[in-house]
Amino acid sequence: EAVAAVHRDDAYANLVLPAILRETGLYGRDAAFATELTYGTLRHLGTLDAVLTAAAGRDVARIDPPVRDALRLGAYQLLHTRVPPHAAVSSTVDLVRLVGAGATGFANAVLREVTTRDADGWVAQLAPSAETDPIGHLALAYSHPQWIVRAFSEALGGDLGETTRLLIEDNERPPVHLCARPGLVDAVELADEVGGAPGAFSPYAVYLSGGAPGDLPAVAQGRAHVQDEGSQLVADALVAAGLDGPDGRWLDLCAGPGGKSGLLGALAAQRGARLTAVEVAEHRARLVAEATRGLPVTVLATDGRTVGSDPKLPEGHFDRVLVDAPCTGLGSLRRRPESRWRRQPSDLSALTRLQRELLAAGLRAARPGGVVAYVTCSPHTVETHVSVTEAARRCGVGVDFVDARPLLPAGMPGLGDGPTVQLWPHRHGTDAMFLATLRRT
Repeated sequence: EAVAAVHRDDAYANLVLPAILRETGLYGRDAAFATELTYGTLRHLGTLDAVLTAAAGRDVARIDPPVRDALRLGAYQLLHTRVPPHAAVSSTVDLVRLVGAGATGFANAVLREVTTRDADGWVAQLAPSAETDPIGHLALAYSHPQWIVRAFSEALGGDLGETTRLLIEDNERPPVHLCARPGLVDAVELADEVGGAPGAFSPYAVYLSGGAPGDLPAVAQGRAHVQDEGSQLVADALVAAGLDGPDGRWLDLCAGPGGKSGLLGALAAQRGARLTAVEVAEHRARLVAEATRGLPVTVLATDGRTVGSDPKLPEGHFDRVLVDAPCTGLGSLRRRPESRWRRQPSDLSALTRLQRELLAAGLRAARPGGVVAYVTCSPHTVETHVSVTEAARRCGVGVDFVDARPLLPAGMPGLGDGPTVQLWPHRHGTDAMFLATLRRT
């Protein structure tokens, strides 16, 4: 049901699966197994479809969608789990009998063909040569679209070995990261309370191995929230940047759904500052208001690009500005298994235009001497270096880059040559967050 909802309704697995688990009364090991099958099948979709096309002797696009999704689940079990082959085949054929009764013989034959090779054997047969087409080989071997593999490789300087490590990490189940809200709970205390471990880098991070974090009292009470450690680090970097003069007016220009606003609001409370959180979508603005309840945060449901024309967003007014711009989300593919197949290169044009307009607005909103952090959850160079350079050039105010590396915890490896920073799942255990810090002159 979860896999079908993703493909039929453009649903998000992390939203539909918990509801289905509750409705069906699955808990513990059963829920964990259903989650593994759902997320694993969606992550490995490209490779599974190539295998099923070969095993069926026809393109998967020509297979009835309910049967196709059942076969994907079966192939995932056969190639990526310890489920005995006879059990995977039998349970999948039983499922096909429910969703497409006339296709049981076909399904049985296809799955038995899948069992003739293991995952490596199928890759060896189907993938392009690693020597003549390394991007195509990696795309099929590690189940990412070729354009994303190429973007990752370019962002990593063409290092195919490191690109491979990133792709492998993208296919792993990521731990849940909590953010202990400063002033409300300490990370060590929170880790003891929830049975987790303090994070490696962020002073607010706690790692959980699994479970339902929304059920934790600390989250329900607003003392903590779910947030990738990379997101915590880039928000904290904005606050760590040196500043001359007043430091009481902060701005989060793209605030939904409110994770970074929650952390910034807690930090603002400690420092006598106030945060203005801007979110254009009404429903997401309500989420921001919920996430920041009790904190010195004002939520505006408006377009961040209205800086200068909206009296509540005057130019040259704010001391610290966060521009966490909408992006392709290529940096969080391990957490959103279906998104690698939904995003297209054609998405970049509209997104990068929006990113540059928002960053230009953020730079105008900062006072002279104020600091702006530009953040994207994508390592694509067009969304990172190109967007920030173009926006700084066109914004109409003087801007200097500030080296972001000293704004992150001492001892963090692999931060590059500066002045910008790119975090990586395989280097830092975070989403692939990009950070550029700029000062208005």
